[in-house]
Amino acid sequence: MRKQTKKTVLQFVMLLAVILLLAACGAASQPAAPVQEPAVQEAATEAPAAEAAATEEAAAPAEATEEAAVEEPAAEEASGASAPSGEPIRIGGSLALTGPFAATGIVHKIVGEEFVKKINEEGGLLGRPVEWVLFDDESVPDKAAALYERLITEEEVDLLIGPYGTGNITAAMNVAERYGYVFPHHTGSLTYAYTYDKHFPMWYTGLHPNVTTSNLLFDALEASGNPPKTIGFVVNQFPGSKFMALGQEGTDEGGAIKVAEERGYEVVLNVDFPLTINDWGPIAAQVREADPDFIFLSGLGLNANSLIEAMQAIDYQPRGFFVLWPAAGPLLALGEASEGVMSVTLFEEHEPFLSNPGADEMVERFHAGAEAAGLDYTAVETQASASWTTWQVLTTAVKETNSLDHEVLADWLHSNTIQTVIGPVSFDANNQNYGPDLQKIKQVQNGEWMVVYPAEFAKEGAKVEYPIN
Repeated sequence: MRKQTKKTVLQFVMLLAVILLLAACGAASQPAAPVQEPAVQEAATEAPAAEAAATEEAAAPAEATEEAAVEEPAAEEASGASAPSGEPIRIGGSLALTGPFAATGIVHKIVGEEFVKKINEEGGLLGRPVEWVLFDDESVPDKAAALYERLITEEEVDLLIGPYGTGNITAAMNVAERYGYVFPHHTGSLTYAYTYDKHFPMWYTGLHPNVTTSNLLFDALEASGNPPKTIGFVVNQFPGSKFMALGQEGTDEGGAIKVAEERGYEVVLNVDFPLTINDWGPIAAQVREADPDFIFLSGLGLNANSLIEAMQAIDYQPRGFFVLWPAAGPLLALGEASEGVMSVTLFEEHEPFLSNPGADEMVERFHAGAEAAGLDYTAVETQASASWTTWQVLTTAVKETNSLDHEVLADWLHSNTIQTVIGPVSFDANNQNYGPDLQKIKQVQNGEWMVVYPAEFAKEGAKVEYPIN
């Protein structure tokens, strides 16, 4: 009995020892799994290369986590900026994302998205992140006005940036003026109507583009040594393009047509068309009948494409062709039919423009954004550069004044010159905030846009080609 008791006690002791040993082993091994898994997940989130190392070697997780933590601050140090924090600074605007101006509106959307991304990567504004509150105005001025009212009164944005298109800009500007908001804009051409003291135009054409633009074009044609003698005008009834061709109603200043006549050209055609037009055949027939040496299309967007295709349909080839504000990419997509077409520009992707402050970064970022958006034409030209300049000017004023107060911002903008991708810009309060005309003449040659006049801004080796056939 005593032997049996001793045996039982001994078995109990041995069993207890085994249990304690197993418990000790379990306690020692249990923490290892949770430590390893989060380390691998963190490495996967912050550094894919570290994830691979952690997968290959079980001892690597802690080391991989440490390396990932080192890489992120290094990137911040390289950019020279810490991450923005706090309530976002909200910048409101609308664009023609649908409707007849959508082909150009998308360019301004890409620019805005890329610039906001850049600002936030550089630490935001006043140390705060920037948020762009963007609506589609459908290319309709009344819609734009209603949206800017909403942006100010309901969305309570801190700052505004103008829409695309003269009619929409004019409508939105009236709202901004009513609330005293600084109103930078990139494509407004109805210069005489813009008397609001806090509007800041980046369509840097001077106060009288209805006169200076056509004079610049005719200077370029005459520099060819063989200028045209007759000109046909085809005019979109859109307010801006109509102003450029005819001048301000009720005045005798005139526009491109009057300038042409005063310079000795014979105007053999003057036909206008509505903003939305479905049949270009009658216009093309009138052009063929008049048979001018040179066509001046005071239009925008896809107007040039439509007229060129209508002329091709009746087997008519113009000897010279100028379009005021084209959608540059779609026009080039016409191929041989676009050769020799001329227009105005503020920036093209060649020297000396690429030497302007911030130009290289603008080009790189726009290319990336345009490719991501699926655009066939990803080069920067007038529209993108004017849009980028608008963002440059607005954000520079905020940084320099350390303020979001609209009176403070307006005073600073009236008193300073800003170096931008299109060159230095300033705003003369005694000239409705306009400066000089910075436009140049560009032409499609060998399938690409390039500046051809004035000579000091022309792409190396390029000059005006006329006639084009």
